[in-house]
Amino acid sequence: MSYEMIALFMFASMMLMLMTGQRVFGAIGGIAAVAALTLWGTGGSDIPFAAAMKLMKWYPLLTLPMFIFMGYVLSESKIADDLYKMFHVWMGPVSGGLAIGTIGLMVLVSAMNGLSVAGMAIGATIALPELLRRGYDKKMVTGVIQAGSSLGILVPPSVVLVLYAMIARQPVGQLWLAGVVPGLMMAGMFIVYIYIRCRLNPRLGPVLPAEERALPLADKLQLLSAGLLPIIIFAAMMVPFVNGWTSLVESSAIGAMTAFAIAVAKGRMTRQVFQVCIRQTLAISCMFMWIILAALGFGAVFDGLGAVKAIDNLFTRQLGLDPWTILILMQISFLLMGTFLDDTAMLVIVAPLYVPLVATLDLGLPREQVLIWYGVLYTVTTQIAYMTPPFGYNLFLMRAMAPPEVSLRDIYGSILPFVLVMMTALALIMAFPQIALWLPETVYAK
Repeated sequence: MSYEMIALFMFASMMLMLMTGQRVFGAIGGIAAVAALTLWGTGGSDIPFAAAMKLMKWYPLLTLPMFIFMGYVLSESKIADDLYKMFHVWMGPVSGGLAIGTIGLMVLVSAMNGLSVAGMAIGATIALPELLRRGYDKKMVTGVIQAGSSLGILVPPSVVLVLYAMIARQPVGQLWLAGVVPGLMMAGMFIVYIYIRCRLNPRLGPVLPAEERALPLADKLQLLSAGLLPIIIFAAMMVPFVNGWTSLVESSAIGAMTAFAIAVAKGRMTRQVFQVCIRQTLAISCMFMWIILAALGFGAVFDGLGAVKAIDNLFTRQLGLDPWTILILMQISFLLMGTFLDDTAMLVIVAPLYVPLVATLDLGLPREQVLIWYGVLYTVTTQIAYMTPPFGYNLFLMRAMAPPEVSLRDIYGSILPFVLVMMTALALIMAFPQIALWLPETVYAK
């Protein structure tokens, strides 16, 4: 059997295992281990050992539990509730103002957490019931929460970009900075869409009644201070890092300790909250580490088979495709996989193939910039795939968290406008790479 056929058989076996409901790390790591032992005998056992050693020696991985802990502290201590109250009052006079405020809430939660699941949980439990009670259109608001929560994997500190950095061997700091402008641009596009649509049809997002907006200025300013907390945490974490005073790991520790100190100062760090934060941090961190270990082992076997060179030869020589066509086909494949896989599974399945291939394409950018830019493209495409029927990840999260009056049909019908906005953003980032590359170039030029 040729190496190309072995690689194809491995890929098909892995997909079959995933479709049977096996855990991601078990399916990927298991196929990698069986293939390594079959191809190289007992010497194949060195592959998972080398992958484990590489994982343990990757110092920036320490940022992962720090940021996860920070996110759970802020979520479990109900600081996100304060943020929504702030948006509720300050954005109430605007048509669709509470929906716009929800997008703002999602951006701030993303800057505190780095996981889309946290944004979805906060949006569905805090914002959605309030929006429905205020007479907002249920299709629009479910779309708002799904789209807003997807920003969690793009706005730093994105946990998904940490995973991409490990697999693609790229600096986490540059990837985070590359996600800032695209993430804010996409949030701005969502806000513009909501505002225009609610201006054209005010029934979709009615203005908050005047009596509820008639708060003393002192109370409004006190509520506004709630929005400063994530900014303080983000500044305490990123300013020292950007200026070179601390390493990335040290900055993540500063962020976690700052969030913890704020929760203690507000009297919300109870024993129960602390236990939940610690347990959830341990569970999520271990899950990501197992997945990274499996991905590294799978990628090592693929490298040994020469699968990347075979795919490169198929696309560029046998089919004669130009680099941009190859890139677009890769993004389409992500969208298709996103109908039944989550972002982590998609990355570890195709990263061993796509990352080396992207690095060889002549896209008019230096190699080190191409892989940073592609990390943002991958993340945005994953956001779109999260909301793509029939099995988009966010669709089922919303169904699980939404109240009974919101049906699955409503949820499916809510996402089309937001998917179109996200695809427009993806096209802009592909056409103008500096949207993603300008900030890391500017910061690291110092």
